[in-house]
Amino acid sequence: MMKSLKAALAATTAFAALTGASVYAQTTEPAAMEAAQTEDERLSAFFEEIFQRNLANSPIFQAQMGMKTERYGEWDDFSDAEAIRQNEETKDDLSRLRAEFDYDKLSEQSKVSYRIFEFLQERALEGFDYRFHGYAFSTMNNPSTFPATFLQNIHRVDNVSDAEAYVSRINKLDVAMEQLIEGIDMAAERGIVPTSFSFDPVLEDSANMVKGAPFDDSGEDNAIYADFKTKVDALEISASEKARLISEAEAALTGPYKTAYESFIAKVASLRDRSHGPNGVWALPQGKEYYENQISFWTSEKDLSAAEIHKIGLKDVKRIRKEMEKIIKQVGFDGSLSEFFTFLRTDPSNFFPNTDEGRQAYLDQSKGYIDSIYADVDKYFNILPKAPLEVRKVEEWREETAPIAFYNRPSPDGLRPGIYYVNLKDMTTKQKHEMETVAYHEGAPGHHFQIAIQQELTGVPTFQKFAFFGAYTEGWGLYAERLAKEEGRFTDPMQDFGRLQNEMLRACRLVVDTGGHSKKWTREQMIQFMLDNNPMTEEDVTKEVERYLDMPGQALSYKIGMIKILDLRDKAKKALGDDFDLRDFHDVVLKNGAVALPILEELVDAYIADKKAS
Repeated sequence: MMKSLKAALAATTAFAALTGASVYAQTTEPAAMEAAQTEDERLSAFFEEIFQRNLANSPIFQAQMGMKTERYGEWDDFSDAEAIRQNEETKDDLSRLRAEFDYDKLSEQSKVSYRIFEFLQERALEGFDYRFHGYAFSTMNNPSTFPATFLQNIHRVDNVSDAEAYVSRINKLDVAMEQLIEGIDMAAERGIVPTSFSFDPVLEDSANMVKGAPFDDSGEDNAIYADFKTKVDALEISASEKARLISEAEAALTGPYKTAYESFIAKVASLRDRSHGPNGVWALPQGKEYYENQISFWTSEKDLSAAEIHKIGLKDVKRIRKEMEKIIKQVGFDGSLSEFFTFLRTDPSNFFPNTDEGRQAYLDQSKGYIDSIYADVDKYFNILPKAPLEVRKVEEWREETAPIAFYNRPSPDGLRPGIYYVNLKDMTTKQKHEMETVAYHEGAPGHHFQIAIQQELTGVPTFQKFAFFGAYTEGWGLYAERLAKEEGRFTDPMQDFGRLQNEMLRACRLVVDTGGHSKKWTREQMIQFMLDNNPMTEEDVTKEVERYLDMPGQALSYKIGMIKILDLRDKAKKALGDDFDLRDFHDVVLKNGAVALPILEELVDAYIADKKAS
């Protein structure tokens, strides 16, 4: 339950372990077809079988795929019994893969698919025993805001049936919440309760979900109620039919929906005194083993230790500080790096007004940076994403537990664009000089290029369009910032300082994540290290540190992934010399979708060998 809900909340891959392949038309009798199938075709059929099975089990993933099925009005089963059942299926899937297919008979492309699938199943099985360690609620993942986010952004209402399915989902939220609460209790019985600083923001955002009409007469509609009415009003149906649907939505909201939220809020409040405090996972039962598992999960490097990562981070922090000091001299600042950090945090000209106009100016300028990328992008990419990209601010009702900035993938059917979201709750924390690099990371050529292109791939199994590997995805995002610099962006030295500031953030993450979870650093120690090495505001640094404590290992993925991509690019450049083409290298990195870093290295080695042989 915890694992499934966290995947849904992340809104990245829906279910990272989902696997499958493109549908192959069957034009012959099964027996005859089986006799004629190649090993590649048999493997594709196997992937498709599993993909369709898992897709059928997840109404959430179906909707994220843009599908409307007979389960359009349902949520997933988040019970632990269902998690156990799915884990047994995963074991069986992996056994079948190894027993039923001859790896040596596969084409090179199918071998890649085989390896990715195998890695995903192994990772899922390795993490299963720690399913209760992933906090059910935190500063980063609040299950109470997920229904509104999902219904607003994912659930389309094109007819009366869709509207009734929307109401059905509201009515059935109490069952999903009961399953969530059951999982919270099972985790608490094992001594696993969320961090102490998570309670207030989670409770605040949860309370927001039962405010406004039809819950009170404050004059504003609740987020879900407003969304439903807007979607129903757009339908070409009679006024009486609209009134019926809205009345049913009101009854669902004030009935099962409200009950579900009251139960969740009460459960969260009851656990406050049982929290292990503002500490890393070392304070949890089996905390050391869990953190090792999370390092492996997020970096996809199975032999990388916390101690090694800590050293890598310290070395990189030292390098970036020197590069920052060069820019300080370039802009003529008379003072130390620490004094320059203070100047950036306090200089009024470094912030937009904390008004709606200031927020719109931030969005407009961010869009301008992204638009500029497309002007000459063909110099370093052969393939561009087809899906459009939008820049939006995070909705007010989820600002407390939403990240500083993030990307939402487009729907495969093209009806929902890729979205770069930025949390503009407090403009006094949004420094102008870091806008450009964040736009490139979250938008183009960062997450939007990698994720949209991945979903648009042809000739690969479907699961590769949705597979998730943190170090690859976030490593690409950070690599994109460096790439933009190399391709002529960041002409303003202060924006270039912002690029270094964001790279420094990722280097600091290696230090403080391992410090907080492995070396038993306090929350205050983590915050101070960040402030000493980065000009982020204390509010943003605090939010970052709490994120690392709530999501152990995730913060490691950025730098570890970027380092691997840059190392592999340097390796290809040295091996190929004048025959190296950056566009072709990007094709190699992107053409299979997200992959584990060891598999990426295999792909680049094969590219080098093929290029030399041609």
